[in-house]
Amino acid sequence: MWPNGGKMYTRVWIPDPEDVWRAAEIIKDYTEGEPILYLKLEDETPLEYRIGPKDNALPFLRNPDILVGENDLTALSYLHEPAVLHNLKVRFTESNHIYTYCGIVLVAINPYEQLQIYGEEVINAYSGQNMGDMDPHIFAVAEEAYKQMARDERNQSIIVSGESGAGKTVSAKYAMRFFATVGGSANDTNVEEKVLASSPIMEAIGNAKTTRNDNSSRFGKYIQIGFDRSYHIIGANMRTYLLEKSRVVFQAEDERNYHIFYQLCASASLPEFKDLALTSAEDFIFTSQGENIFIEGVNDAEDFEKTREAFTLLGVNDSNQSSIFRIIASILHLGNVEICSERDGDSCHILKNDPHLAHFCQLLGVELEQMEHWLCHRKLVTTSETYVKNMSRKQAANARDALAKHIYAHMFDWIVEYVNKSLHTSSKQHSFIGVLDIYGFETFEINSFEQFCINYANEKLQQQFNQHVFKLEQEEYMKEQIPWTLIDFYDNQPCIDVIEAKLGILDLLDEECKVPKGTDQNWCQKLYDRLSSSVHFQKPRMSNTSFIVIHFADKVEYQCDGFLEKNRDTVYEEQINILKASKFQLMADLFQDTNKDSNISTSSSSKSSRVNVRASKPTPKVPNKEHRKTVGHQFRSSLQLLMETLNATTPHYVRCIKPNDEKEAFSFESRRAVQQLRACGVLETIRISAAGYPSRWTYPDFFNRYRVLMKKSDMTVGDKKLVCRNLLETLVKDPDKFQFGKTKIFFRAGQVAYLEKLRADKFRSACIKIQKTVRGWLQRVRYQKIRKSAINLQRYGRGYMARRYAEQLRLTRAALTFQKQYRMVRERRDYLKVRQAVVTIQAFTRGMLTRRIFQEFLLHHKAMIIQKHVRGWLTRRKFRRARNAAITIQCAYRRMRAKRELKQLKIEARSAQHLKKLNTGMENKIVQLQRKMDDQTNDLKTQNEQLVVAKASLGSEVNKLQKELEMMRSRQGDGSQLTSLQDELEKLRAELQEAHTHMKKLEEKHSNEKMGLEQRVEELDRENSMLKSEKEEMNRRILHHSKSTEDQESSASQSVGRVQAELDEERLRYQNLLREFSRLEQRYDNLQEAKFQPGHKRNNSTQSSLESDSNYPSISTSELGDTDDAIQLVEEMGVEKAAMDIGVFMKLQKRVRELEQERKRLQVNLEKMEDQVNCKGIEPKTTSEQESEDLAYNSLKRQELESENKKLKNDLNELRKAIADRASQNSSSNELQDGYNLLLGQLKAANEELEVRKEEVLILRTQIVSAAHQKEETTNQIETNNVPEWTNSKKPIDKEEAVRAYHGLCESKKLLEAQLQSQARKHEDELAAFNTQIELLKDDIEKKQEMLNHTMSLSPEAQVEYSVQQEITRLTNDNLDLKELVEKLEKNERKLKKQLRIYMKKVPDMEVSLTAASSQPTKAKPQLTRQVTVQRREKDFEGMLEYYKEDEALLVKTLITDMKPNAVSATVPCLPAYILFMCIRHADYINDDQKVHSLLTSTINAIKKVLKKNNNDFEMTSFWLANTSRLLHCLKQYSGDEVFMTQNTAKQNEHCLKNFDLAEYRQVLSDLSIQIYQQLIKVAEHMMQPMIVSAMLESESIPSLAGVKPMGYRNRSSSMDGEGPGSYTLEALIRQLGQFHSVMGEHGLDPEIAGQVIRQLFYSINALTLNNLLLRKDVCSWSTGMQLRYNISQMEEWLRGKNLHQSGAVVNIEPVIQAAQLLQVKKKTSQDAEAICSLCTSLTMQQIVKILNLYTPLNEFEERVTVSFIRNIQNRLQDRNDVPMLLVDTKHTFPVLFPYTPSALSLETLHIPANLSLDFLTRV
Repeated sequence: MWPNGGKMYTRVWIPDPEDVWRAAEIIKDYTEGEPILYLKLEDETPLEYRIGPKDNALPFLRNPDILVGENDLTALSYLHEPAVLHNLKVRFTESNHIYTYCGIVLVAINPYEQLQIYGEEVINAYSGQNMGDMDPHIFAVAEEAYKQMARDERNQSIIVSGESGAGKTVSAKYAMRFFATVGGSANDTNVEEKVLASSPIMEAIGNAKTTRNDNSSRFGKYIQIGFDRSYHIIGANMRTYLLEKSRVVFQAEDERNYHIFYQLCASASLPEFKDLALTSAEDFIFTSQGENIFIEGVNDAEDFEKTREAFTLLGVNDSNQSSIFRIIASILHLGNVEICSERDGDSCHILKNDPHLAHFCQLLGVELEQMEHWLCHRKLVTTSETYVKNMSRKQAANARDALAKHIYAHMFDWIVEYVNKSLHTSSKQHSFIGVLDIYGFETFEINSFEQFCINYANEKLQQQFNQHVFKLEQEEYMKEQIPWTLIDFYDNQPCIDVIEAKLGILDLLDEECKVPKGTDQNWCQKLYDRLSSSVHFQKPRMSNTSFIVIHFADKVEYQCDGFLEKNRDTVYEEQINILKASKFQLMADLFQDTNKDSNISTSSSSKSSRVNVRASKPTPKVPNKEHRKTVGHQFRSSLQLLMETLNATTPHYVRCIKPNDEKEAFSFESRRAVQQLRACGVLETIRISAAGYPSRWTYPDFFNRYRVLMKKSDMTVGDKKLVCRNLLETLVKDPDKFQFGKTKIFFRAGQVAYLEKLRADKFRSACIKIQKTVRGWLQRVRYQKIRKSAINLQRYGRGYMARRYAEQLRLTRAALTFQKQYRMVRERRDYLKVRQAVVTIQAFTRGMLTRRIFQEFLLHHKAMIIQKHVRGWLTRRKFRRARNAAITIQCAYRRMRAKRELKQLKIEARSAQHLKKLNTGMENKIVQLQRKMDDQTNDLKTQNEQLVVAKASLGSEVNKLQKELEMMRSRQGDGSQLTSLQDELEKLRAELQEAHTHMKKLEEKHSNEKMGLEQRVEELDRENSMLKSEKEEMNRRILHHSKSTEDQESSASQSVGRVQAELDEERLRYQNLLREFSRLEQRYDNLQEAKFQPGHKRNNSTQSSLESDSNYPSISTSELGDTDDAIQLVEEMGVEKAAMDIGVFMKLQKRVRELEQERKRLQVNLEKMEDQVNCKGIEPKTTSEQESEDLAYNSLKRQELESENKKLKNDLNELRKAIADRASQNSSSNELQDGYNLLLGQLKAANEELEVRKEEVLILRTQIVSAAHQKEETTNQIETNNVPEWTNSKKPIDKEEAVRAYHGLCESKKLLEAQLQSQARKHEDELAAFNTQIELLKDDIEKKQEMLNHTMSLSPEAQVEYSVQQEITRLTNDNLDLKELVEKLEKNERKLKKQLRIYMKKVPDMEVSLTAASSQPTKAKPQLTRQVTVQRREKDFEGMLEYYKEDEALLVKTLITDMKPNAVSATVPCLPAYILFMCIRHADYINDDQKVHSLLTSTINAIKKVLKKNNNDFEMTSFWLANTSRLLHCLKQYSGDEVFMTQNTAKQNEHCLKNFDLAEYRQVLSDLSIQIYQQLIKVAEHMMQPMIVSAMLESESIPSLAGVKPMGYRNRSSSMDGEGPGSYTLEALIRQLGQFHSVMGEHGLDPEIAGQVIRQLFYSINALTLNNLLLRKDVCSWSTGMQLRYNISQMEEWLRGKNLHQSGAVVNIEPVIQAAQLLQVKKKTSQDAEAICSLCTSLTMQQIVKILNLYTPLNEFEERVTVSFIRNIQNRLQDRNDVPMLLVDTKHTFPVLFPYTPSALSLETLHIPANLSLDFLTRV
């Protein structure tokens, strides 16, 4: 009966032969008693559905759409088969959800696709969560079992069942992976890895390919995972059930044998398997019967490697592995043994030299002749005699197959036993969780003994399941104090009795097996006789060799053939005896106890288990027939043990469903699913729930959901329970339809749907009223708009029509004019066209006739010309061929020579530098020649001028002489004078002639030289032009190269982001390693505390500093002394103490670095000497003498280095010996032995490094010696060449003076080099200083630019306020600077006054000392000394604190161990760090390296101890993070490095360290700061984790916004005994964040580090919130998105209020912001899809699709997201290169950066409060 009658539009389910159930809708009201129900199908097809006792019952009602797709099937209002099937189908096909709850059962549908929902982040998300809080998952069931085990201290079981191919093995594997991850072993035994490693082994030897599943488990197994009292895995144990041995010898079509056979055959080519004589699996009968030896997507060779790795992990050595593989190979060879029949047919034989039989006997170490005999014969024993009987070929083949099955079964049991031994633990087991992976109900066309046992086991499991469900239902009713009425549920005990009761099927089977000549037909007849009266047993009508058992799931017909043989499992004793005598030890061991139960492969469970499972007692040996109990008896016993174990535990059920037989991804066949749902008991669970009150609501949820149905007067009552009672009594008149419990209201089936209908009707009436009013207003507004528009349209229309008529008249008149003119033009054009055509035709005709005549004449003329030219061409061609051949030969020869010259020129001119030098030389030569030519030209000009002057003077003289001659002639007329004058004249003429000839010669010479120079200049110009062209070519190449370089730079600039990301990843990897190192360090410290006295334990910091393979540099100082000091320290402290001291190793490592530097220096010297020899060639003798001195010095230095190296080696040997002795004395402690081994390894690494340095020094030595020999040879050659010069020199040379002169030159040269080097260093320092100033100025400009940009972005009022604040800040800083200046001046004034007073006091003393100087000269010195000491005592405080060595422990205890943050809260932040640094400064001031080293080491170790002790205290961790980072900054600020001194004051620069370089200690402190930061993040996340989900998703920040949907059996917090969720609100979360921030600020932590902490915490908030959103359907709604956006806005407001919006925290919560927006946006059209894709850039495609699938409307007025819309989103997001990730990694930590922030505090002004009790510190 329907609860509310059959009203119109009611939706129902009707049966369908194809889809099982089909949806329909009533189109006509139905009254009770009518025979026809009028329906309409979903495709609008009408249907008349007949109702009556002979036709159909009333159809099932459909649930409201709001309930479709629920996580829990029990939340449905109508609980029946079609509702369950439809809900599963919707979740699987539309939302791709493979898990669904059905009460206490998890229904898992095989997706046939790899899903990204099983990663470690998913395990972390489900760990610690309640089962109803998250989406259904196998991890939720595993977490529930783990939690109940810890809470109730009761053993648990997870029962995974389903048919083959449904995914049972995978589900069990994921459950075990969850336990291995959550309950990992507490020590380093890695038991969880061994538990997981057993899976690939068992899959290899127990799984095979079937027609239904590629990896089908052919056996059942129950794995018990043991836990200790801390609930860590300590061991495991495995039981196996009913291995399908027949598969070893037979496989059906398209099936395979067990995987291990194919894996071994695929790896047969490996060298270690050559002896197995294996080939391809196709060559063996036992592996080729299925006709397909491959599985798509499976690589057997790779799987075999995984199997071998799993064997190794479980401790199976190589020998045992080899033995197992030998047995497997022997089985394959046994299957290929060919048995031939004799002629009589009753006997058979095996061919001689059968290779497979030989391989079989060789592999198993048995006698070939015996095995060949007993494979074809059998022994019969009677009371009187024993005789051997021949076997037929069929009997021998069956015996051979039985032997193969027997060997494989024993090997399978041995492997299981070995796995159990490796998983066994000696520790006491407190509790366990069992995982049962067992076959589901099976029914085939032919069902045999295996299916009978499987269905028998499922009957037992179903009975246990029904009883457990009934019990839970009863407990729920009793807890809520509701009257309990007995619910009838199906009890399958009668069916079980038919199988296992006395004279049942199994008893009759065992009895028939004992009969000597028992047959399957006789047994079947006995079944008919004895069990025909049972309701659950039937005889088939058409068969006498089968029987039917009516199981709880279905009727199954079993064929009797083979039952007896499979139950007996017969193998002949003679064959077993041969195997017992095997030379192969493992084979002999397998068959020592043939009565061992092979199906029960595990021993009894742990002593602490509540169920003591023992192996059944072996039965007496049955001679000559069978060697153990029947298979049925064994299976019944093991099944009984299993049921006892399950009844003693709390079961959890996982039902695996196979959605289709084609293995298609996310394809759902309703018929197959219904069969499995009926078989696995899911529908029975629903029936039991529906029989009572299936729907259950808490009072607050019912009030929030249905308060719309209440009246205003009902809302005034304060008690919500009373309000709910009154409402229900008003709405539901039948009191039997509901019951009021203590915390819940229970409803009958269908009542929630009725209430939902009332709620929807109320909403609908309200909507109608709102729509009525709004539509009326809209229609009135629309009418007014239409009326106004009509009037305007009429006015404009009439004007338009008048204008159009006038325009028509104008167009008509214009058209007539156009027609007249157009017609005239058209006629004239036609006439002209005709005339032109006629003229053209005439012209072309006349021209054609003329051209034709001319063409004939032209052809004759051309023929003659062609003949002439052809004859000439032939002659010329012959000549050209001969000439070209000669030219070709010449060209080839010239090309060969040119290539050689070109190759030589290319080699010479390959480098651009050579071209440059050549070009420079040519230009210089041109300039020189030009200059020389100009000089010669000038010389010629001067000579010409001189000649002209001489000629003029001579001419004048000649004229003068001629005049005088004429005068003399006229006067005297004396002839003698005349002759003398003529002679003189002739002489002068001759001289003139000589001058003229000389001038001509000079002119000719000048002209020749000029011509030669001009030719040379021309040649140089040509060469220069050639070089310029080559230079231009090189420039072009350089430009091309520069362009390519620019392209590379652009690509490099593009890769800067990737490099930065890689840098962040590397930094993160380094910090993760540091975190792991700190964890191991803490564990090592714990072991040391447990094993050693406090005075003798080794500090972890020293251990971290000595890690030779780690990323952390060794701790050392630059002034710790040389190796002699280290040796002396070893002698003083003793070898054992020195071995545990860090200083010795730091000195040794420092000495290694010095050796490295010395090696590099020697290498540089050697290269320089080789360059000098190669470049200079012959040098003076004095150079060889100097080099011989250098060689002598190098040899001495080398000998010193070798001696130092020997000392270091001896020291290391002594230290290693001491450590080995100490380790042998304490060999009882494994942890201590590990520590010593670690230290010994570090010593060995140091020794190897020294050996490498020694070899490098020896190599350098040989190179130096060879260089010396070469130089001696060259000097000898120089001496022999210089001997003649010395002998031939005229002046003797003093050798001593030459040597002294050379030495003087060398000294001057060294002096000049030193001066140049000093100047170069000075220049570099100045350049570095200038660069630093430039950087500072750039930073200043950037800061000012940022301030300017920030000011411009503000409003005018804010700009004024900001400028006033900046001015106030500047004036304040100037005022402080002036105050500091005044203080300095006052201090200097006081100092000068003090010195003046001292000098005034000294004056009379000096006068007295001067008067007494002659008598007592020695007494002045003590006075002077006394005055000096007085002056030193009156020095000012320099910011140093002195302490005695014995007070160091008290200092560390006071400042670190016993320090409380509130003790120094009112003082300077980071006061302990300042005090420690002042103590370090004093130790540096007095140059005490031991004190510095001891103090820093003690400080680091003390900080680690304090943090370990307070590992959950955020305040203490923050305090020491601030102090450690401040100490690190102080070591940088006062290190003396100019990089860190740029912001120091002059006084702070005076306080820099003078003697020690603590750079490596800074690295250690930096690592310690990183560890403290990681601990701080861990503590903060641990405190915030319980608050995040409740505050962000569950608390109602906006009241009355969240809606409530009906909940199922798995309501929230079901596993916590009714406790509600955490009541954390958003205000509490923000308050916690504010507390974190204020604590960090009070402790003086750098704001940048605090910002990074907040950034990391916001990442955790984002990760946890988004992961819960992705795994919870109940929060994926519009209202949750609204709440989430409001919460995020509040957190952003908090960030802005704390000035943290620039820290990157907002970017980290961007995915949650986009998820909240995704929940609120429209999700209908393609435009909505495009908007979602552009909006959700920070979410991956998997996350977007998951949220859309989980989106749940809380009201019927909201619409679900359609499948087509989700597919549209997926298609649009295909181009994204997202990481295939669903959940966010909650353990991800950003790499932390510690920026350098120097302190403005002056150390001398620091005040130490008296409450610290540091009186033993002295101010210096």
